[in-house]
Amino acid sequence: MTKGSSGPAGSSWPKATAGDDVTADLARLMARDLVFVMRFLGESQYRLQQHFHDFIAEELARQGFTKETHPLIGGFVETHALVMRDFVFSGVALTHQVRIDEMERLLGDTTSVLRVDIWDQLRGHIDMAERQFKTQAPGLERQLEAYRAPSRTNDEGERS
Repeated sequence: MTKGSSGPAGSSWPKATAGDDVTADLARLMARDLVFVMRFLGESQYRLQQHFHDFIAEELARQGFTKETHPLIGGFVETHALVMRDFVFSGVALTHQVRIDEMERLLGDTTSVLRVDIWDQLRGHIDMAERQFKTQAPGLERQLEAYRAPSRTNDEGERS
C-alpha cells in the first residue's frame, strides 16, 4: 500500500497500487470501517410512514390546505412522509452501530467466517457492478457529451 491523496483535502487515505485487489483492501479495513446497522423493515416502515402521512395531512388541514382546496396535495404529503420516515430510521440506525469485532463476539465466530463471507459478497458485487457498467458503457456516449470541454472559436468564428 502506498499513501495517496485520493480522499478529502488534507487527508492521506491509503491508495491501492497497480495490481492490488480492492476487495482485499476493503477486507483489510473492515475492523476500522465496517459497522452493522439496524434497519426496520416491512410493517414497521409502513406504520411509521402512515403515522407521518396522517400527521402531515392534519397539520396542513389546520393551515387550510386540504384535498378539496389542493387536489394534488397527496403527492406532497406522501413524499414528505417518506422523507420523515427515513430521517427517523436513519437517525436511530446511526446511534446503534456494531463493529465487526463485536458482531463476531456476539455470534461466537472465532474463525472469522463472517469476514470471509463479507469478502466473498464484496468480490461478487464488485464484479457484478463492473460487468454492468461495461454492458452500459456503449450507451453512455450521449450522456458523456455534457462533460466534454467546451469548444472555442477563433477570431474568424471557426471552432477549434
